Amino acid sequence: MKKREIVITAILAGLLATILPLSVQAGPHGKLTIFHAGSLTVPFEKIEKAFEAEYPGVDVQREAGGSTKMARLISEVGKPADIMASADYKVIDNNLIPAFAVWNVRFAANQLVLCYTDQSRDADQINDKNWYDILQKKQVVWGHSDPNLDPCGYRSIMVLQLAEKFYNIPGLYQRLIDNRPRKNIRPKSVELVNLLKTGHMDYAWEYLSVAIQHGLKYITLDDHINLGNYMYDGFYKQAQVKVTGKKPNTWITKQGQSCTYGITMIKDAPNPEAAKAFLRFLLSPENGLKTLKEMGQPPFVPCWVPSREMADALPSEIHSLVEVKNQAK
Repeated sequence: MKKREIVITAILAGLLATILPLSVQAGPHGKLTIFHAGSLTVPFEKIEKAFEAEYPGVDVQREAGGSTKMARLISEVGKPADIMASADYKVIDNNLIPAFAVWNVRFAANQLVLCYTDQSRDADQINDKNWYDILQKKQVVWGHSDPNLDPCGYRSIMVLQLAEKFYNIPGLYQRLIDNRPRKNIRPKSVELVNLLKTGHMDYAWEYLSVAIQHGLKYITLDDHINLGNYMYDGFYKQAQVKVTGKKPNTWITKQGQSCTYGITMIKDAPNPEAAKAFLRFLLSPENGLKTLKEMGQPPFVPCWVPSREMADALPSEIHSLVEVKNQAK
């Protein structure tokens, strides 16, 4: 009997040695590559840590930058990625669908604000009534991100165009632009944060969430101007900005619309299992969306897509977290 028990024990030990590694590997594991808007850097850093704590087998590797630039790294340069999150959902529509992605979930909103610090010129005078007068002063240094690479860039220009219409001040837009040299245009909006904090720039256009996350002072604007309220999309449409197209010497006209973030999974994602797990985590009201809200970026709860056809194309893992909504926000 003892000999038989020893044999059985040995067999069971062998089976456990085989099964346990498999069970450890059963969940998502390996490298997960996420390209995302620079304005998502701070919340995605926190979400990444929480996700990796729940899925220790996954190593999230993020690359941040202007949304248009990041999408083109996938579509034109051919860089491999699992997930793309854009500050403007249309960047995904225009650069990735249908060749590189199938669906595009709208998951968060934002608005434009004018950021500054205590050391900015006229910091003690600026307010939501005189900001455009101060930005016209020759000694005041202000800037925005590159419209060709970053949605915050063309949205910043749209804000200035809308201000001229809303305040009914002919020529205001051009006078503001004339006082902003090209050297004050930076590749991505988050680069402007360092310029503000080091005193190399007085004012910069940013998303509200970025201002809150980096502890900047900021001026909030009327809803007719800030691109943050979908109810004013009709007014926002009056703003138009030309940006570079996919091919050299081509142009695309961007039309004003409220700030809506989009996210998708790339068709040939190297790690689709981990990508689906991350999407489920991010779009959950108890996890990723909660973090976004805490960091000053209003999430859509639930997130949404514009058609039943797109909803049917979503991974089963996130079906219950996304609704169909025809009315754009």
